[in-house]
Amino acid sequence: MPDVLLARYADCIFWLARYVERAENLARILDVNETFSRDSRGGQNWRSIVQLNSDEERFFAGHDAAAAHNVVNFYVVDGDNPTSIVSTIRYARENARTLRPLISTEMWVQLNVFYNRLTELRTEDLAPGNLAALFAMIKEACQTHTGITEGTFFRDQGWYFYQIGRYIERADQTTRLLDIKYHLLLPSPSDVGSPVDVSQWNALLRSAAGYHAYRRLHAASTTPARVAGFMLLNNAFPRSVHHCVREVGRLLGEVKSHHGLRNGNDAAEELDRLQAVLGTFEIAAILRSGLHEFLDSIQRQLMAVTRELSIAFFGYTPEAQQAQTANSQ
Repeated sequence: MPDVLLARYADCIFWLARYVERAENLARILDVNETFSRDSRGGQNWRSIVQLNSDEERFFAGHDAAAAHNVVNFYVVDGDNPTSIVSTIRYARENARTLRPLISTEMWVQLNVFYNRLTELRTEDLAPGNLAALFAMIKEACQTHTGITEGTFFRDQGWYFYQIGRYIERADQTTRLLDIKYHLLLPSPSDVGSPVDVSQWNALLRSAAGYHAYRRLHAASTTPARVAGFMLLNNAFPRSVHHCVREVGRLLGEVKSHHGLRNGNDAAEELDRLQAVLGTFEIAAILRSGLHEFLDSIQRQLMAVTRELSIAFFGYTPEAQQAQTANSQ
């Protein structure tokens, strides 16, 4: 296969994985926010989703308030919003169309059916009583795509770039969720340990599919520090930032070794630095020095890894890659 085609296909595979992972994470966040929005801070809770995606300027250009209905429509079916679920699955489908010579028929058909189902959603499908079923459908469709890919995608270079993209996106989404929700949910001193406080932290864990895994470690205690430490640093939890970064490093090393790729050393060095940081600090020290600043640093490093991968393997110049990252984050 010519190098230029390999670079083009690697780029599409990388972003196909990221877009599907992004859609699933957004569905999880919207789903769990139904729990958050029932308390006195409901309006603030829905606004936090807009903040999480850095969409405040775009959202408030068309909406007066971050009410539940406005946010759900904006993030599920608004085709003009590039961060909506329908948009991310459209981007995934466009990449999959380019990859038709490489991906399995089952991957293409499932993604195509999923996208068509999203475009056919009606107003009543987004009514409050139907949201749980809607988000369950979206999460299940994304997980089905992952399962079909696992079972049918040929294990060549493309497989590695798919996995690398998925884990980078997952790490990034976990940092964003933890950053926004941690500060939003910090209770007043009188509320610490209250049923409402505990239920909200449990809901945060559920939004990252980590509730049951967390309970295996901390059966009778839910605290902000423990939840943050679990989602950020626990190596056995597949959605933790540390686990995802470790997997990206492992996958990059394997694709370079197994396929004789000489490029990617700068990306590997960025990953080594990030793994060293995540493996050194304890959550108490991170919280003392500032969780937001720590998470912001991780996000910048993940963007640097994406930049270096794009230059090394996807045929981007530094200038072109900068524009791609700005449009995709």
